[in-house]
Formats: sequence, structure tokens, C-alpha cells
Amino acid sequence: MSNKMPKILTALLLASLVLTVGCGSKGKKKLAYVERPAEKIYLEGYDRMGRNDWPRAILLFDEVERQHPYSVWARRSMLMAAYANYKANKYDDAINAAQRFVALHPGSRSAPYAYYLIGICHFEQISDVGRDQSETKQALSALRQVVRRFPNSQYARDARLKIDLTNDQLAGKDMAVGRWYLKRGYNLAAIARFQHVVEVYQTTSHTPEALHRLVEAYVRLGILDEAVQVAAVLGYNYPGTDWYQDTYLLLSKNGVTNVAEAQEEQSSEQKKKGSFISRTWRRLF
Repeated sequence: MSNKMPKILTALLLASLVLTVGCGSKGKKKLAYVERPAEKIYLEGYDRMGRNDWPRAILLFDEVERQHPYSVWARRSMLMAAYANYKANKYDDAINAAQRFVALHPGSRSAPYAYYLIGICHFEQISDVGRDQSETKQALSALRQVVRRFPNSQYARDARLKIDLTNDQLAGKDMAVGRWYLKRGYNLAAIARFQHVVEVYQTTSHTPEALHRLVEAYVRLGILDEAVQVAAVLGYNYPGTDWYQDTYLLLSKNGVTNVAEAQEEQSSEQKKKGSFISRTWRRLF
């Protein structure tokens, strides 16, 4: 029994050591400290990335920073760790690493990519319109930073495309809420939502339906003059859509016959002013 005790104690001490070097602060894993050149650790991490071994790559890039915090390899590793975290779907860690990079190296040639990576991490977490859209708003803000700060960068074009998609998502959320209000008879609340879509997200695919739903809400409230004016805006800008056909039928059923005249007046006024939907909207509301 006495001969076994040292072996048991040794095993316990080794287990404790493994746990200690395996986890850092806040439960983040770290490698056992073995001093090596920064370049060697970095290249090993890069090799792991090539094998899609993202967890190991993250550990190695973090190790470069830990052992050689002031080296050029540490700066590179910071961004590579952000990318590896992104590929491992550790979006929060990726965002934190990228934000730290731009805070420490704002003038770096890699700064545009760091900003873009932040936007992509938020973008890929966007949920369907039935859920909270805070991630969508963060994605929009981050992507706009890419376009504003680096308009001629290779990342700006994709950022602009994704900005359109995020705007469409946010408009879709407003439409879903507006339909919910309309279905339950909360017409004024529905109008506020649909107006917001037309005013803020007028270039999205939801605008024709938003205009139609506004007509529907105004008809329910008996405010037919406003309904006709909105229908004219819809007819002028989206004449061939099913939404305009539905609007025309809705007004006809409610005894409104002057939609065409209002649309012609709308067309004449917009041609004189050379304006689009936004100017007309400000005039109406």
C-alpha cells in the first residue's frame, strides 16, 4: 500500500497540471508553455488552418501573442485567430479579436478585412424576421463602417450587397409586425410600421406591399383620400405588380373610382419635379 501512494500522488499532480495549462482565464484553453520562436508557432497554426483544425489553430495563434506580444507575428496572429474563430463559428471570440486588432493597429493594411470580418460575424447570426433583429442592426452598422472607411477596398462591394440584404431583413421585420397589427385591427400602429418601411427602406422588395397595406389600413379607417393618394404612389412606381392590382380592386370595392386620375396627377407632378417616391411621401405625410 505504501508503495502505491507516491504513484497515486504523482498521477493526481499531473492531472492537476494538465487542467491548469489547459485552461486560462474565463475557461479559455491555452497550450502548455514551451518557449519557441514566434514564426515557428505561427507557421504551425497556419498549417493547422490548412487542415481545417480550427481549435488547434486558435490555440497556436493565441500562443504567439502570449510568448511574443510585441512581434510582427503577434499582430498577424491576432487577425488569424479572429478568422479561425469565425471559421469555428465562435462569432463572439472572432469579433473580440478583430475589434482588438483595429483598436491596436488602426492603420494596418489588414484593417479593412478586420472591419469586414466583424460585419460578417454579425451578418451570419441574423435570424428570421420572427425573432429579435438586434444582430441584424449590428451587422448593418458594422458593414456600413466598411463602406464608409474603406469605400475602394475589395471588401466594400460585398459589404454593400450585404447592406441591401440587411435592410431587406429589417424591412421584413417591420412588415411582419405591421401585418400582425393589421390583422388584429390595430390600424394606426400598423400604419406607423408600413410608413417606416416606405420612408426608411424604400429601395427594398417590401415597399410595394407596404404601400398596399397602407391603403388597406386607410380604407379600414374610412380615410379614403389618403388611401387614393397612396394608391397613386403605388401605381406610379410599381404599376405592373400584383400589389397594385390588389389595391385597385380593394378601392373599387369600396366605391373609389378616381384612382386613375390621382395616379395621372401624381405622374405629372413627379415628372415636373424629377422626384421619386421619397419626395411624394414627404408631401403626403
